[in-house]
Amino acid sequence: MTTKRHLIIGMHLAVNGENGKKGAFIDEHIAFAQRAEAAKLDFVFKADYLIAHPELMAKTKGTAGLDPSFLMATVARETKQIGLVTTVSTSFIPPYIIARQLQSLNWISEGRLGWNLVTSIDGAYNFSNELMPSSEERYAKATECKEVVQQLWHSNPYELLETDGNLEKINELVKPINHEGQYFHVKGPLNIPMHPAGDIPLFQAGASNTGRQFAAAVSNAVFAATPAIEVGIELRNDLRERAIIAGRSADDIRLLPGLYFFIGDTYEEALEMHRKAHEHLTTERRYNALESVIGMDIRHLSLVDYVTAAMLPPEDQKVRSKTHAQLVRRYIIENEPTVEELLARPEVIGSAHLVAIGTPQDIVNQIVNFYEKGALDGFIAVPGGPAKSLDLFFSDVIPMLVERGLFRAEYEGSTLRSHLGLDTLLLN
Repeated sequence: MTTKRHLIIGMHLAVNGENGKKGAFIDEHIAFAQRAEAAKLDFVFKADYLIAHPELMAKTKGTAGLDPSFLMATVARETKQIGLVTTVSTSFIPPYIIARQLQSLNWISEGRLGWNLVTSIDGAYNFSNELMPSSEERYAKATECKEVVQQLWHSNPYELLETDGNLEKINELVKPINHEGQYFHVKGPLNIPMHPAGDIPLFQAGASNTGRQFAAAVSNAVFAATPAIEVGIELRNDLRERAIIAGRSADDIRLLPGLYFFIGDTYEEALEMHRKAHEHLTTERRYNALESVIGMDIRHLSLVDYVTAAMLPPEDQKVRSKTHAQLVRRYIIENEPTVEELLARPEVIGSAHLVAIGTPQDIVNQIVNFYEKGALDGFIAVPGGPAKSLDLFFSDVIPMLVERGLFRAEYEGSTLRSHLGLDTLLLN
């Protein structure tokens, strides 16, 4: 079945230590997910890093960052309908392990799982002595890995459970995949049957040329970095065009930018929330961040000097993230900001999310504007600021979107595929 199209709204499962508390905060993660479920959000989302990240550790305070799939297994047992999107890298994890773990999670959650498929931008040194592969090679490997994983899922169909132990029928249904590719050699079949909800929805975050091509060909949703409406419109149009060329429908892919929100009773209060959230970032750390993103050192300039396109370093230099670098380059080319303005940009001091600051009505207006202009199909909310900001998101922003007919008042199904409007085979 399919559901009526509306905004797709997910939320980053973000729980950090406060008031000196330390630990994994399992109960807090569960409560957070239950709150999102009460608001009828489509899913909660958890990113992952395969390296020890000091800046992330500092930001998350006393929180022990768990493997997201283990965390989602716990959350699944305490929720009933909200989707659960976990992150797994194709660069380092064998496809058989990915297929088995994700299908296990799909059974634990009763068909509510989503796979955020990432290629990782670093961390090779934790798995081998080899250097980190190029972006193109990582996506080539991801393409093959994804195909192997889906073949493994289908190699052990749900109908196996209806054979009543008949060995002849089992042998007819459960077949090896005998995959022989450039990166993987996998016989199969998988040793766990496929959940009847159907294929697990795929999320992807790459926005480089290679990443866009990959996303358009395989993804159901793209977690995007679109800090400005023009960036969102261009990316969404490009992905939809690429999807058609790849033999898919333009509506098969959904653009979901991160919405980093700070909500107060007044714009001034929300702006102060944003200032406090970033006051730990010294000017020197901001210079370092800019240099890390695009290899550009502007310490010799004053804060009121303009940064122009002519100052940009060569575009073909090696950078940590091509997507992030392209966003910063684009902002400089189109705006020629002052040094102070550039160092305050989310592309520099954050992860290039769409930043939303203001009253609940301000936030709704911004979301609606981006939606009506074709800059998004929904968003993944990233809470910023104090608890009040999150409270206002749930108490005011979501109900306003429901009143406008842009979001559901109640769930229309019980699987992530149904929430996303994908065809769903329901349990009997």
